[in-house]
Amino acid sequence: MLTKKTIQKIDKELKKFPDDQKQSAIIAALQIIQTENGFLTNDLIAMAADYLDMPKIAAMEVATFYNMFELKPAGKYKISICTNISCALRDADDIVCHLKKKLKIDFNEVTKDKKFSLKESECMGACGGAPLMTVNNQKMYEYLTPQKVDQILEELDS
Repeated sequence: MLTKKTIQKIDKELKKFPDDQKQSAIIAALQIIQTENGFLTNDLIAMAADYLDMPKIAAMEVATFYNMFELKPAGKYKISICTNISCALRDADDIVCHLKKKLKIDFNEVTKDKKFSLKESECMGACGGAPLMTVNNQKMYEYLTPQKVDQILEELDS
């Protein structure tokens, strides 16, 4: 069940779109629901679809397409690393290996202490700073080296 607070926030987003285009608010609605619940379940995605009068499969397509959505619990710090061509050509694979070894997890896993999760990402649109990663879909770190990654992890862990 969507809470009254969640519905109020979604309604605020709906004002940005024509009345007959409610489905246009699906990304915002899913973000709101995820923020309030930590991650998206199939039931929550279906509730968002119902509220926006759209097919459930269409809402699921959005939730599974965009990297910002979590379909299972993520760590406190969600690290998304770009593995697309520009980053790959600038040694993103070395950064991925370093992160996996350092955190002792693979992509789509969470560390035992629940602090970190690791996600592979498509192009983040900052190819000039490759290789790069984001933390919690907010802060971007460019020109990564194993040493810079260690420094970032230490800062996050302190």
